[in-house]
Amino acid sequence: MTIDEAILAARVAKLVPNTLRLYKWDPSAVSIGRFQEAQNEVNLENCRDHYVDIVRRISGGGAVYHDYLGEITYSVVLDGDSLQSSDVISVYNLICNGIVETVKTLGITADFNSGDPKQCPNVTINGKKVSGSAQYHTRNTFLQHGTFLVDMDAEKMFTFLRVPWAKTPKDVACVAEKQLTSIRHELRTRLSEDDIREALVKGFENALGVKLSKGDLTVYEQKLAEKLRRQKYATDTWNLEGKFSSDN
Repeated sequence: MTIDEAILAARVAKLVPNTLRLYKWDPSAVSIGRFQEAQNEVNLENCRDHYVDIVRRISGGGAVYHDYLGEITYSVVLDGDSLQSSDVISVYNLICNGIVETVKTLGITADFNSGDPKQCPNVTINGKKVSGSAQYHTRNTFLQHGTFLVDMDAEKMFTFLRVPWAKTPKDVACVAEKQLTSIRHELRTRLSEDDIREALVKGFENALGVKLSKGDLTVYEQKLAEKLRRQKYATDTWNLEGKFSSDN
């Protein structure tokens, strides 16, 4: 999360171009939305017992379990001029089309869903969510990051996420399996992660009408990410309480 925020700051300062980032969570983690109460959304004890990290995003949306073996996460940082729109749903649609096009390159049809007051926009296959996203914007620059489910273990997922009505993770897993899916499940094959990453790059190129080139974080981004990690994202004050002071 430090790197996503650092890329955003660098783009606002016009120090870097629009950027697509693909990454995994090591160790597995739960990320919570900017305004959520950690204790209400996350089973803190189970996360500690299983060495699952907990981090608060600067974006909104709900709590998400990011499995090291089951997910590739994307983030896109774009300025509003490139998007030619400042309407939040329109921006979601444009960026989520990167996932729609990714799935298309793999031979399946996916759909963009604009969400509702309780759920951010997402991408589905046959009515089941394969990718959820969250967004933050500042000074006409957008950060959107989201999941791309490669594999899914619903019971494991809800070992770490709290659902008030569920007595056990298995209770909610049965419901989740009707609402969530993964790309390997839909394809009925085990595509390699390299193949999936390649499809993601092609998908975003097609959706955004650009040719992407590989790059490394700039010195500015690296230094800012380390500062943000130390002062913000490595602290319980931010992650559990949602409080942050740059004077820390």
